[in-house]
Amino acid sequence: MVRASRGEMTPGMWRREAGTVMRRAGALPERSGASGASSAVVAEFRVVPAPTEWPPHAHHLHELVWVRGGTLTSRVGDRVFTVFEGHGLWMPAGVVHAGRATGGARFHDAFFAPDRTPIAFGEPKAIEMTPLLTSLLTHLARTDLDEAARLRAESVVFDVIRPSEHQLALRLPGDPRIDAIAEALLDDPADGRSLEDWARELGSSDRTVTRAFRRTTGLSFAQWRQMLRVHRALMLLSDGWDVTSVSESLGYAQPSTFIAAFRRVMGTTPGAFFGATDPVSGRTPEPLSPEIS
Repeated sequence: MVRASRGEMTPGMWRREAGTVMRRAGALPERSGASGASSAVVAEFRVVPAPTEWPPHAHHLHELVWVRGGTLTSRVGDRVFTVFEGHGLWMPAGVVHAGRATGGARFHDAFFAPDRTPIAFGEPKAIEMTPLLTSLLTHLARTDLDEAARLRAESVVFDVIRPSEHQLALRLPGDPRIDAIAEALLDDPADGRSLEDWARELGSSDRTVTRAFRRTTGLSFAQWRQMLRVHRALMLLSDGWDVTSVSESLGYAQPSTFIAAFRRVMGTTPGAFFGATDPVSGRTPEPLSPEIS
């Protein structure tokens, strides 16, 4: 398998792939439909032809973003969220976030007017993109709906939108005693240095490093590294890598060890996780116009 060349490091996320397109957050879609009435929910979708990043930005509307055929990674403060097939990420209005989508992903956006949205998620939240919810939002992407049809669809969206059981967020330490460890592992998740190796390299004690990880992330060093590797595995598997190649890339001695680690975090094997087919079909999105960073 040919692997992407290593490029510039993206702060607090993953190493930027060669050929990554940088895009500014564009204007939000119009909230007026065929009748001219203002909409509570507007949706749009398109194909991201190359790995694409959006620098930190915020919206005055709530945003729900999801992808098919790829992954989206979003940095919000000290957390990194990975959005994968069947799940979306709710971003409250005004929250600053950055994002990265894998090349070839079908990228979907829905924006919700805060004053007309009777649901409240006060923080970024993974959302379960059920076939019904996805179909409704695809329906709302149409520009020819009359006001009555739009209101009916919006009311059902508000009824069925629910948080996902998989709140896959990786909390970054933000502690100068261990930030070097997090940065090195974000740069190379296969780095196999042990807790003792790191403590010795940083001139610290095992206990100090252990306590720092527990206090800042809620996880032990081993758990945090395992979670990070699963985040990275989701991206690679979505890009079409096979399990053996992903296992090698992440530093596992053999695929069975990687599969067991993946199961511990996700509750199923990589093959079963990515074996489900997309139950929802829709229009073929238009590609984004390329921009060179």
